[in-house]
Order: sequence, then structure tokens, then C-alpha cells
Amino acid sequence: MKIGFVGLGIMGKPMSKNLLKAGYELVISSSKPETNREMREHGAEVVDAYIDLAAKAEVIITMLPNSPEVKEVILGGGGLIHGSKPGSVIVDMSSIAPIVSQEIGEALKKKDIGFLDAPVSGGEPKAIDGTVSVMAGGDEEIFEKCLPVMEAMARSVVRTGEVGSGNSTKLANQIIVALNIAAVSEALVLTEKMGVDNELVYNAIRGGLAGSNVLDAKAPMMLERNFDPGFKIDLHLKDLNNVMETSGDMDVPLPLTASVRETLKALKVDGNGEDDHAAIVKYYEKLANLNDSSQGVRDNQDSMVLHREQ
Repeated sequence: MKIGFVGLGIMGKPMSKNLLKAGYELVISSSKPETNREMREHGAEVVDAYIDLAAKAEVIITMLPNSPEVKEVILGGGGLIHGSKPGSVIVDMSSIAPIVSQEIGEALKKKDIGFLDAPVSGGEPKAIDGTVSVMAGGDEEIFEKCLPVMEAMARSVVRTGEVGSGNSTKLANQIIVALNIAAVSEALVLTEKMGVDNELVYNAIRGGLAGSNVLDAKAPMMLERNFDPGFKIDLHLKDLNNVMETSGDMDVPLPLTASVRETLKALKVDGNGEDDHAAIVKYYEKLANLNDSSQGVRDNQDSMVLHREQ
């Protein structure tokens, strides 16, 4: 089976390399010459146009920033729909609005082209080691056909229903992740302000009920002041915008999500949009008047004692 791949960014490039490692033939198309060179060196075939890519591949994966880009690449002039053969499948692994996934699925169905919306969770580290989680929506027969391909990039692949349900599940995932990071941030800012060593705080609570994958992934980044993006604030803001748009359509109040979305907006305004979403902690540090440095804990260790003395 030859696989096509469009969207070789932070997540897409390592995912595509895992397909090559699994033995699949891969054909890619990127607007970045350096990406094309790198992927060619890893054994991928490179073509210039999406139509040419679609004509060569039985399964095509897209991994793009948001709904408009996905619609343009798949349905636009020169898009994948115009080159894909009947019976082929497009698997969109981007995180987009569920209603857009359904729109794309309907358009492809008329051309006898299968479709799955199959967004992923796990960030760059899990994309690199092939352990992302995939939440897929679509016809069960199409899902089973594409399951080995997705398993070559993932630790967990779950079909959650028909087209659109994958991205509906991803919206739920992004709510939980965002609120968890915000909770970790608030907690560590409080203990830092009280003069407690946050590395010890983290080690003390990670084995209890407060422990989580989010805590283990993001607390060390906060402590090390390492905000190199595995998943950018800009992208999480995009996801929460999709959440709030969908919640408005469904008449579902989401007050906690709305609050964290405003936090992400503020961070973007402050120039932190390209940082990893662990940088949510910067927002709470700013509110608490904590300095942004790796010595934050040490600089504030005496604050609780001083407060008591006063």
C-alpha cells in the first residue's frame, strides 16, 4: 500500500517517518524544499502537486493547521479530490471543527472516496516515538482498512463513531488538557509564592490522585523553563476556538473552557503564541507578580517566612 502524506510540520514529519520505518511506500508534497530534501533522503517519493500525490496513493493522510487549510487541500482547486481514485481513502489527522469534517466527508463520498476524521493527541514527543493516540470517525469498513496504517504511528487507535465524531472527541480531549495545564500552573504558582521547592511539590503529588500524564509532561517543562513547542499555544487556542464555536451551536455552556481560552488569548497578545502550552504558567506568574526565570522558586523561597514575620 502506497501512502500519501500532506502536512509535514511538527507532528506530520515524524509521523510520516514512522510510516517509512514500518515499511510503507510514501509519497509526499511539501512547499518547503528542505522538507522535501529531508524526506527524500529518508526514502519518500516527492511530487509537486496534490493531484499527482493523490493519483499515486491508496491512502492519503493530511495533517494541517485548521479547517480552512484542510478544505483547501482536499476540496480546493488542484486539491486531493481531483486526483484521488475511486475506492481510495483520505484520512484527515488534523484537529478541525467536526462540522467541517462532515462537509468534507459528504463531498468525497459523492466521488466514491472514503474519509476518516482522525485527529491525534500526544504532541511532538509522542509523534516522534510513534505513541500518539488517534480518535477516528468514519465508516467501520474504511476504519478497518486504514487501521494498520494508523497503528504504525500510534499506540492507541479508537473508532468513536461516524465522520465528525473523531474531531468531537478531540475537542473533549483539548478541553481536558487545557484545564489540566491551567490547574497545574495555578497550583505551582501558589506553592512557589509560599516559598516551597516546586520540584519537591511535583514529586510529592505525582503519585497521588493529582497525578496525570499532563502533570508528568508539563510540570517538568515549567520547572526547567523549557517552552520549546511540542504543541503551541497558538494551536491550542485554535482548538478552543473550535470548542467554543461548537458549544455555541449546541447550546452547551463551557465556563471553565471559556476562561482558559481567554488565558491563551492573553498569552498570544504577550508574544507567547509560539511557546509550548506549558507556558500557560506564565499567565499565572504574571498575575502573581513572579519573575520569569529558572530561579523563580529560589528567588521566592523566603516569601512565606517573611510574610509570617510581618
